[in-house]
Amino acid sequence: MSQNTTGKQIALRLAFSAMAVALAYVTSFIRLFRMPLGGSVTLFSMLFIALVGYWFGPVWGLSVGFIYGILQFLQGGYFLTPFQVCCDYLLTFAALGLSGFLRNKKQGLIKGYILGIVGRGFFASLAGYLYWFEYMPENFPESIKFLYPVIYNFAYILVEALITVIVLSLPPVQKAMVTVKHMAEGKRR
Repeated sequence: MSQNTTGKQIALRLAFSAMAVALAYVTSFIRLFRMPLGGSVTLFSMLFIALVGYWFGPVWGLSVGFIYGILQFLQGGYFLTPFQVCCDYLLTFAALGLSGFLRNKKQGLIKGYILGIVGRGFFASLAGYLYWFEYMPENFPESIKFLYPVIYNFAYILVEALITVIVLSLPPVQKAMVTVKHMAEGKRR
């Protein structure tokens, strides 16, 4: 945040961030598909956190994603070790804020969203390798067992991402997203 950020701009950021977190939290309960060992395809819940990075940049986006990760853990998370909680919740959802690095690029929302979900998948897969690998099905092909955490986690993350990118690619949605970004930034159109 620059030193020129006013109290009004901070209040606007907080309001938009709170709305995004609330929408992400509510839509995280609307599960289109649930994986047997955790993870699900939801109704755009990852998008709402990625939007914060798109609106306000990576620092703000990563911070809001981290806070959202706490909420996800409190919603019914599993605790094995503190680092597992970091991988499965805090870092995983904070990674969605990576979208802020591409916020001013052409198609920045879609590219940033993809960057965020790749980051989320990385940390979820890391947790899979470190903590959940023993739950791999016994009949999983021996030749690709080392890929199990990546395949498992990206299976649901990429399905939701694909649905989201298709919707974000629709011209009326693109126009609406630009308008909302201007509103979040306090700009008039």
